[in-house]
Amino acid sequence: MKKELTYVATCLLGVEGLVANELKFMGAKEVTPENGRVIFKGNYNILARANICSRYAERIMILLGTFYARTFEELFNGVSKIKWSEYIDKDDNFPVKGTCLSSQLMSVPDCQKIIKKASAKSLSKAYGVEWLNDDGDLHQIQFLIFKDKVSIMLDTTGKGLYKRGYRENSNDAPIKETLAAVLAELSMVRANHTVIDPMCGSGTILIESALKAMKIAPGLNREFSAENWKQIPNEVWEQEREKAKSEINTDCAFKGIGYDIDEESLNIARENAEKAGVADRITFEHRDIRDFVHDTERGTVITNPPYGERLLDIDRARELYKIMGKKFVKKDGWSYTIISPDDEFEKIFGRKADKRRKLYNGMLKCQAYMYFKR
Repeated sequence: MKKELTYVATCLLGVEGLVANELKFMGAKEVTPENGRVIFKGNYNILARANICSRYAERIMILLGTFYARTFEELFNGVSKIKWSEYIDKDDNFPVKGTCLSSQLMSVPDCQKIIKKASAKSLSKAYGVEWLNDDGDLHQIQFLIFKDKVSIMLDTTGKGLYKRGYRENSNDAPIKETLAAVLAELSMVRANHTVIDPMCGSGTILIESALKAMKIAPGLNREFSAENWKQIPNEVWEQEREKAKSEINTDCAFKGIGYDIDEESLNIARENAEKAGVADRITFEHRDIRDFVHDTERGTVITNPPYGERLLDIDRARELYKIMGKKFVKKDGWSYTIISPDDEFEKIFGRKADKRRKLYNGMLKCQAYMYFKR
């Protein structure tokens, strides 16, 4: 298996630029953002580093090949040209899943069967066997067929990168860890910041802010599918974990403050912060948004208020927006970032945002409304 490979980092729509920037900072080569993903190149260490350190990507995959296919025969022939034995051993498990969009080939089950058949035939020929056990280490094959262009990939991540490992428990409709990390980045959270979430739920925004401020790699304490692959030396993962540990900054002034009206959510938030290793940096208190006060000299407010499609009906959600508009006043040293899918948010909040950023919370189109000008 080649040491210099082409990879795909999938991501939420709207955050491709952030993913591209962090990959460049990691040392990835030829970084190219596309819709919902970023293409890049690198060696095994970059593969491991991207999995362990990426805050914004959803998963890291090896791009095995791209080609156009409008018929099942073209799909079979394109898949057959990939040198599968460089990536998959004869006993490995290699299931297939994927997506078809705006293409001649639109049946996902049929495409799965063709790709499985072509890859299995190639492996059988390479290893000189008629039967593959298909019960060893997982090598998940992923495909995307978009406007007849086929991308064949091999997933190195396993469970999505947003599964950091600290959030076994959560309240209803929690924000995704990767999206919370994006909000922290858009809010320019740094090592000396005090971050407040006045509707913190299970604490995800505060935990991701703390991890970012302290430079704790989000994937440091979890495992990845490719760690079990014989093709990648174990020392690669060991090296990258040690590198990530060496970059942690515990000598910083970061502080997180979380408020919520639900005691159960606060208890879950405390447990999650403990599991994430940042419990000593975050305090959680029972407090209503109506009681919000500016009781620190500086503050970076980041919050994901409950809204109509999520937990509250539209009228109750909009009542919260009005309260926030009154409480989140312009003040030296303070900024506010609120994510909402409501197109009327600014009108109800009471003033135009200084900056907006379109994001997706799952399939729900939202805006991050940012207020920072005095």
